[in-house]
Amino acid sequence: MIIRKEKAADSEEITQVTIAAFKTLPISNHTEQFIINALRVAGALTISLVAEIDGRVVGHIAFSPVTISDGTIDWHGLGPISVLPEYHKKGIGKSLINNGLSMLKESGGQGCALVGDPNYYNRFGFRNYPELIYEGIPQEFFLSLPFTNQAPQGIVVFHEGFLANG
Repeated sequence: MIIRKEKAADSEEITQVTIAAFKTLPISNHTEQFIINALRVAGALTISLVAEIDGRVVGHIAFSPVTISDGTIDWHGLGPISVLPEYHKKGIGKSLINNGLSMLKESGGQGCALVGDPNYYNRFGFRNYPELIYEGIPQEFFLSLPFTNQAPQGIVVFHEGFLANG
Protein backbone atom coordinates (compact mmCIF):
# COMPACT_ATOMS: atom_id res chain seq x y z
CA MET A 1 0.00 0.00 0.00
CA ILE A 2 1.17 3.49 -0.88
CA ILE A 3 -0.07 6.62 0.88
CA ARG A 4 0.47 9.69 -1.30
CA LYS A 5 -0.86 13.15 -1.99
CA GLU A 6 -3.89 13.42 -4.25
CA LYS A 7 -3.19 14.16 -7.92
CA ALA A 8 -5.64 15.90 -10.26
CA ALA A 9 -6.18 12.60 -12.09
CA ASP A 10 -7.42 10.97 -8.84
CA SER A 11 -10.57 13.05 -8.43
CA GLU A 12 -12.99 10.63 -10.11
CA GLU A 13 -11.58 7.62 -8.25
CA ILE A 14 -11.80 9.55 -4.98
CA THR A 15 -15.45 10.32 -5.74
CA GLN A 16 -16.19 6.64 -6.39
CA VAL A 17 -14.35 5.48 -3.25
CA THR A 18 -16.25 8.04 -1.18
CA ILE A 19 -19.65 7.05 -2.59
CA ALA A 20 -18.93 3.36 -1.95
CA ALA A 21 -17.62 3.96 1.56
CA PHE A 22 -20.66 5.93 2.72
CA LYS A 23 -23.35 4.13 0.70
CA THR A 24 -24.68 1.97 3.53
CA LEU A 25 -23.91 4.20 6.51
CA PRO A 26 -27.18 5.28 8.13
CA ILE A 27 -25.51 8.32 9.74
CA SER A 28 -24.52 9.71 6.33
CA ASN A 29 -26.45 12.22 4.24
CA HIS A 30 -24.51 10.81 1.25
CA THR A 31 -23.03 14.20 0.42
CA GLU A 32 -19.41 13.40 1.28
CA GLN A 33 -18.27 13.27 -2.36
CA PHE A 34 -19.80 16.72 -2.93
CA ILE A 35 -18.04 18.04 0.17
CA ILE A 36 -14.64 16.86 -1.10
CA ASN A 37 -15.24 18.40 -4.52
CA ALA A 38 -16.40 21.69 -2.97
CA LEU A 39 -13.30 21.80 -0.76
CA ARG A 40 -11.11 21.05 -3.79
CA VAL A 41 -12.73 23.76 -5.94
CA ALA A 42 -12.41 26.28 -3.08
CA GLY A 43 -8.72 25.45 -2.66
CA ALA A 44 -9.50 24.40 0.91
CA LEU A 45 -7.97 20.92 0.92
CA THR A 46 -5.07 21.55 3.26
CA ILE A 47 -4.11 17.88 2.90
CA SER A 48 -5.69 15.32 0.59
CA LEU A 49 -4.16 11.85 0.63
CA VAL A 50 -5.02 8.63 -1.15
CA ALA A 51 -4.23 5.03 -0.31
CA GLU A 52 -3.27 3.11 -3.40
CA ILE A 53 -2.94 -0.64 -3.86
CA ASP A 54 -1.76 -2.06 -7.19
CA GLY A 55 -2.39 1.28 -8.88
CA ARG A 56 -5.96 1.54 -7.59
CA VAL A 57 -7.18 4.23 -5.18
CA VAL A 58 -8.81 2.35 -2.29
CA GLY A 59 -8.93 5.08 0.33
CA HIS A 60 -8.91 8.85 0.77
CA ILE A 61 -8.67 11.39 3.57
CA ALA A 62 -9.23 15.14 3.52
CA PHE A 63 -8.15 17.85 5.95
CA SER A 64 -9.43 21.42 5.66
CA PRO A 65 -9.21 24.58 7.77
CA VAL A 66 -11.69 25.26 10.54
CA THR A 67 -12.42 28.50 12.35
CA ILE A 68 -12.72 28.74 16.11
CA SER A 69 -14.62 31.56 17.77
CA ASP A 70 -11.77 32.35 20.18
CA GLY A 71 -9.57 33.31 17.22
CA THR A 72 -7.26 30.29 17.41
CA ILE A 73 -5.61 29.67 14.04
CA ASP A 74 -4.02 26.72 12.24
CA TRP A 75 -6.63 24.17 13.27
CA HIS A 76 -8.04 21.75 10.71
CA GLY A 77 -10.94 19.39 10.31
CA LEU A 78 -10.40 15.74 9.46
CA GLY A 79 -12.86 14.35 6.99
CA PRO A 80 -14.31 12.96 5.04
CA ILE A 81 -12.25 9.78 5.25
CA SER A 82 -13.21 6.89 2.99
CA VAL A 83 -12.02 3.33 2.42
CA LEU A 84 -13.61 0.94 -0.05
CA PRO A 85 -15.71 -1.57 1.93
CA GLU A 86 -13.78 -4.56 0.59
CA TYR A 87 -10.59 -3.05 2.05
CA HIS A 88 -11.90 -2.43 5.58
CA LYS A 89 -10.02 -3.88 8.56
CA LYS A 90 -6.68 -3.75 6.72
CA GLY A 91 -5.22 -0.68 8.44
CA ILE A 92 -5.83 1.66 5.50
CA GLY A 93 -7.86 4.21 7.45
CA LYS A 94 -5.30 4.10 10.27
CA SER A 95 -2.46 4.76 7.82
CA LEU A 96 -4.33 7.63 6.17
CA ILE A 97 -5.06 9.23 9.55
CA ASN A 98 -1.54 8.81 10.92
CA ASN A 99 0.08 10.13 7.73
CA GLY A 100 -2.32 13.06 7.53
CA LEU A 101 -1.86 14.05 11.17
CA SER A 102 1.93 13.88 10.80
CA MET A 103 1.76 16.14 7.74
CA LEU A 104 -0.50 18.59 9.59
CA LYS A 105 1.93 18.80 12.50
CA GLU A 106 4.94 19.19 10.20
CA SER A 107 3.22 22.03 8.32
CA GLY A 108 2.58 24.01 11.51
CA GLY A 109 -0.94 22.85 12.28
CA GLN A 110 -1.96 23.44 15.88
CA GLY A 111 -4.70 20.84 16.11
CA CYS A 112 -7.38 18.81 14.42
CA ALA A 113 -11.11 18.34 14.99
CA LEU A 114 -13.66 15.88 13.64
CA VAL A 115 -17.12 14.46 14.00
CA GLY A 116 -16.89 10.72 14.52
CA ASP A 117 -17.04 7.65 16.70
CA PRO A 118 -15.01 8.16 19.88
CA ASN A 119 -14.46 4.40 20.12
CA TYR A 120 -12.46 4.58 16.89
CA TYR A 121 -10.79 7.97 17.05
CA ASN A 122 -9.65 7.82 20.70
CA ARG A 123 -6.82 5.48 19.61
CA PHE A 124 -5.32 8.39 17.66
CA GLY A 125 -5.48 10.73 20.67
CA PHE A 126 -8.76 12.45 19.80
CA ARG A 127 -11.13 13.15 22.65
CA ASN A 128 -14.02 15.40 23.52
CA TYR A 129 -13.09 18.77 24.97
CA PRO A 130 -16.23 20.32 26.50
CA GLU A 131 -14.83 23.82 25.90
CA LEU A 132 -14.78 23.17 22.13
CA ILE A 133 -18.24 23.06 20.62
CA TYR A 134 -19.57 22.01 17.25
CA GLU A 135 -23.22 22.95 17.08
CA GLY A 136 -25.91 20.59 15.84
CA ILE A 137 -24.55 17.21 16.91
CA PRO A 138 -24.29 15.37 20.23
CA GLN A 139 -21.15 16.74 21.89
CA GLU A 140 -19.65 13.30 22.55
CA PHE A 141 -19.14 12.82 18.80
CA PHE A 142 -17.17 16.05 18.36
CA LEU A 143 -13.55 15.16 18.99
CA SER A 144 -10.33 17.15 18.93
CA LEU A 145 -6.60 16.60 19.05
CA PRO A 146 -4.51 19.62 20.07
CA PHE A 147 -0.90 19.45 18.91
CA THR A 148 0.12 21.78 21.76
CA ASN A 149 -0.50 21.69 25.51
CA GLN A 150 -3.58 23.87 25.25
CA ALA A 151 -6.93 23.27 23.60
CA PRO A 152 -8.79 26.30 22.27
CA GLN A 153 -12.19 27.28 23.64
CA GLY A 154 -15.17 28.20 21.54
CA ILE A 155 -17.39 27.23 18.67
CA VAL A 156 -15.77 25.38 15.77
CA VAL A 157 -17.01 25.96 12.23
CA PHE A 158 -15.96 23.72 9.36
CA HIS A 159 -15.31 25.16 5.90
CA GLU A 160 -18.45 26.11 3.94
CA GLY A 161 -17.64 23.24 1.55
CA PHE A 162 -19.24 20.98 4.17
CA LEU A 163 -22.60 22.47 3.19
CA ALA A 164 -22.31 21.06 -0.36
CA ASN A 165 -25.09 18.67 -1.29
CA GLY A 166 -24.93 18.28 -5.02
